[in-house]
Amino acid sequence: MSYNISLVIPAYNEEQRLADTLKSVLQYVSEQSLDVQIIVVDDGSSDKTSEVAGSFSEVTVITLPKNMGKGAAVRAGMLAANCDYRFFSDADLSTPIYELPKLLNPLLRGIDVCVGSRALNSKMIKVHQPFYREFMGKTFNKIVQLLVVKGIKDTQCGFKGFSAQAAEKIFSNTKIDGFSFDVEAIYLAKKFGFSIEEIPVEWYNDERSKVDPIKDSIRMFKEILKIRNLHK
Repeated sequence: MSYNISLVIPAYNEEQRLADTLKSVLQYVSEQSLDVQIIVVDDGSSDKTSEVAGSFSEVTVITLPKNMGKGAAVRAGMLAANCDYRFFSDADLSTPIYELPKLLNPLLRGIDVCVGSRALNSKMIKVHQPFYREFMGKTFNKIVQLLVVKGIKDTQCGFKGFSAQAAEKIFSNTKIDGFSFDVEAIYLAKKFGFSIEEIPVEWYNDERSKVDPIKDSIRMFKEILKIRNLHK
């Protein structure tokens, strides 16, 4: 069966990984006969990310004028998307594309926002992060639950799905450009009364992660402290 789906892939200096990612996505959607709009948002890369993405005729490429942050890239893609169900995925496919139906099916049932999660079933983590990254991630989530939004055990898995209505309402109001945009998006989903479902998905750590465990963690903490004030 064919569905009207947008898939947004934010990409910053992903020249080396992006071609394999797009081949995997295109092979999967072809095998499943899915109707998918693929959007790569080049977040001001200094390498050939845009050229690699543009070499695939099935892919729409959006290029930001400078490096603005993952949140800004996802926002641009989600607001440019025009399909009934809109997803974003990390450029390294840490959550494999074949996990898409797990988030699509609840959307088809009427759920507004589906959050891929590593925290609901630890067996779904097939390749773990180094212990210090996992510890920092769990600590970050505890702070998020305490200060911003309760009930979601993993806000930072880079695989989420939205109905068109939810995507447009949420991402037209997000203001955080950095990695904490996920927290802000979930906060706004709750504020606007959208239904949310957290769903366990497979996840594979890529050791080439661009997240700096110190600098980005400090930046993310500062960002989450701003969220409530940004949306009074």
